[in-house]
Amino acid sequence: MSILKKIWSRSKRKAAYLSGDARHVLGLDKALYENARGSRIVLYHNVCKSDPHKFNTLFLTAERFEEHLQYYKKHFNVVSLNDYYAGNFSNEKFNVCITFDDGLANNYHYVLPLLTKYRVPATFFVTAIRDAGFDILWNDMLSIAGYYGPDRFTYKNDTYHKNRNNKYVDVNGIPYADKLRAGSFDEKASLMSFLEQLTGFKTNQQDDDYWLQMTPAQIKTMSASAFVTIGAHSYYHNDLACIHPAAAASEMAMCKEYLENLTGRQINSFAFPYGSYHKQVLKDAKAAGYTQLLATDFIKPQDGQDNTMRERLTVNSFISTANQLNAIIRGRYV
Repeated sequence: MSILKKIWSRSKRKAAYLSGDARHVLGLDKALYENARGSRIVLYHNVCKSDPHKFNTLFLTAERFEEHLQYYKKHFNVVSLNDYYAGNFSNEKFNVCITFDDGLANNYHYVLPLLTKYRVPATFFVTAIRDAGFDILWNDMLSIAGYYGPDRFTYKNDTYHKNRNNKYVDVNGIPYADKLRAGSFDEKASLMSFLEQLTGFKTNQQDDDYWLQMTPAQIKTMSASAFVTIGAHSYYHNDLACIHPAAAASEMAMCKEYLENLTGRQINSFAFPYGSYHKQVLKDAKAAGYTQLLATDFIKPQDGQDNTMRERLTVNSFISTANQLNAIIRGRYV
C-alpha cells in the first residue's frame, strides 16, 4: 500500500508542476505574482556552468540562477537580510531575501557578478574551513568520493559500499555521512585525507566548481561588495546539534572571529549547518554575539517566537523557475 501511495504522490507532484508550467506559458501566473504579499528567505548553495546534479542536488546552473534573478526583479521586492529582520518590506510586492550557504568559490565566480549586474543583495554564510587549512568541506568530499571512488572500500576495519544513489553505506545500509556527522572533525579530517588519496579527484580541475572553497581573498572581495553581506556558518561545518556543546560553542565563536578579522566587518548572522540546532546551540550562538539566526525548519513551534530566529525555504534544483516562484509565495512545495 505504501508503494501505491508513493506512486500516487509522485504523480500528483508531477501533475502539479506540469500545471504550473502550463499556467506560466499561458500567462496565467501574472495575477499570482501581482497579488502576492508577504516575505520569504530563500536558501541557495551553489552555482555551476553545467551538469548541476553531477555530485549532489544543491547546484543550479548560472543560467537558471540568472533567470531566478530576472523574475525576482520583475515580480518581487528583493531585500537584504538586515532589511528582512527590520521588516523593511514593500506593501506592493512579495518580498524575498536571498541567502547562500557553504562558501564555495563558485559563489564568487558566478553569483557575485550576477548580483552586481542586477543590483540585488544577498547574504553568504561562510565557514572558516580555510583557516583550518582545508579547501573542501567534509560532506562535499564524501559526495565526490561517491562519484569517483571504488564500489567499496575498507577503512579502519569497516567496509563501505555504494548504494544506488552513489552514497557510501555500511553493511547495514547506514550512510557513512550519517555516521560521520556525529563524529569529531579529527575523524572527518582523517577520512578526507584517505578519500583524497583514494580518488585523486583534485587533478580534475573541471570539477573545481563543485567543491573548492572560497579563498580568504575572495571572501574579502565578496564582503567589500555593496550587494553582499557575509554571515557565519561554523568553523568546520559540523552538525552543531550532534557534537559536544562546548565544541559547538567554540566553532561559532571561532568562525565569527575569523570572518571579522578577515573582512574588517562585524558578523551578526549565523546559519546552522544542515539547519540543525538545539536549545543550547541557540543559547551559545547568542552568547557569541549573533543576533540573526537562520534555520531551515524550526525544530520547535516556539522557536518562531524568538526574534533572532528565521526559517528559510531551500531552492529546488529540479523544478522550473515558474514553479520555484510559486513555491516561494506559498512557502512550500507540492
